[in-house]
Amino acid sequence: MLRLLSSLLLVALASGCGQRAYNPSSRVVNGEDAVPYSWPWQVSLQYEKDGSFHHTCGGTLIAPDWVMTAGHCISSSLTYQVVLGEYDRAVKEGPEQVIPINAEDLFVHPKWNPKCVSCGNDIALVKLSRSAQLGDTVQVACLPPAGDILPNGAPCYISGWGRLSTKGPLPDKLQQALLPVVDYAHCSKWDWWGFSVSRTMVCAGGDIRSGCNGDSGGPLNCPTENGTWQVHGVTSFVSSLGCNTKKKPTVFTRVSAFNDWIQETIANN
Repeated sequence: MLRLLSSLLLVALASGCGQRAYNPSSRVVNGEDAVPYSWPWQVSLQYEKDGSFHHTCGGTLIAPDWVMTAGHCISSSLTYQVVLGEYDRAVKEGPEQVIPINAEDLFVHPKWNPKCVSCGNDIALVKLSRSAQLGDTVQVACLPPAGDILPNGAPCYISGWGRLSTKGPLPDKLQQALLPVVDYAHCSKWDWWGFSVSRTMVCAGGDIRSGCNGDSGGPLNCPTENGTWQVHGVTSFVSSLGCNTKKKPTVFTRVSAFNDWIQETIANN
């Protein structure tokens, strides 16, 4: 019954997912400003400090009242909110939806180990205190089928408000960059990521384009044949040597390895 209910729930929520009213630039980008609202499922996860909220991670709206992010983005000692419909964080533009998060509505994967990011399971779900209002600037993402693995070189985009370079500034405007998928056979080579990556992860990009601090938890957006987009990855980690390090692609949690946990968490809560 649980499996049936959760499957029906996600089928219902998936109707119209992965579609955008604002298309991205048609050219290859390299960490440039995204077209406003062209990733309408992108979320800014923010934590409270000294009475104000600060961006800490990205996230993906996967249902009107659920956000997917990284396990390492969540701390039980912090108070969070999410901002949907965000583009330029320095300006109140109108479409923003600021939604508080209740402390009991943070669900980190039970096998996530903060002392071992390379062990995997770096994924979390956040239940919103009220449902998002969907429209042109806020939409639900599509998730890939269970077990789906993209081929080497598949053209995906990272999006987020992460640092523009190693130890560099955080941008105000949402950034995007084309990160072709690097398959497990390449990414797990000894002089690449070696044993630090597993088959429940996705590698993408290289030494020219990558994610960086602040992109964590955000989506790896990948096109489908029917013109919609699926979020195949949750931004997890980059090299300690720097965000743009040769043979050290950005590593994402592979969403299609966690479909059952996502469905069961939503159905049970």
